[in-house]
Amino acid sequence: MSTSLIAGFVLGFSLILAIGAQNAFVLRQGLRREHVFPLCLTCAVSDAILIAAGVAGFGTLAQAVPWFETAMRYGGAIFLTWYGLRSLSSAWRGGAVMEIGEGKRVSLKSVLLTVLAFTWLNPHVYLDTVVLIGSISAQYDDQMAFALGAMTSSFVFFFSLGYGAGMLSPIFTRPRAWQVLDLIIGLVMLAIAAKLVLM
Repeated sequence: MSTSLIAGFVLGFSLILAIGAQNAFVLRQGLRREHVFPLCLTCAVSDAILIAAGVAGFGTLAQAVPWFETAMRYGGAIFLTWYGLRSLSSAWRGGAVMEIGEGKRVSLKSVLLTVLAFTWLNPHVYLDTVVLIGSISAQYDDQMAFALGAMTSSFVFFFSLGYGAGMLSPIFTRPRAWQVLDLIIGLVMLAIAAKLVLM
């Protein structure tokens, strides 16, 4: 394997590893074992598109359109606040396990629209993929291999998270565990939203 490919994989994996709104949502759906494959595929393909855009030189978009970053930041903050409050409400009502117990399933359309919002309304995603990976790729002779490595890391991470979460499902047979998870997810979402507004 080329040095560029490995460097791209390591950088991409390290950037995506930090817990965020998108990762928390994938974890939650993985625990519920609902629409895991299309969800993980959507996340990974979205990342691949953004990485390709960054490596292709579109990292200058934020400089060319000054209001773009601000619009994305506040749009993301509004969405994250709404989802965070919804998660806290779910925790208050007894956690997502109550929904499972009642036989309610979230539609595939709803899951995909939610994760697309988490991905494309999050300015940190653009900073990590388009700007950071795009600018670092310029240091390598084989930029295509670097981009491929970063893209591969997204596929490995999201599918590992989505399907690996199922191994924790025995713990989440208890309503209290779902309450704690929904509480943590809600607080993470609100914290990220606040950070976006205050940055």
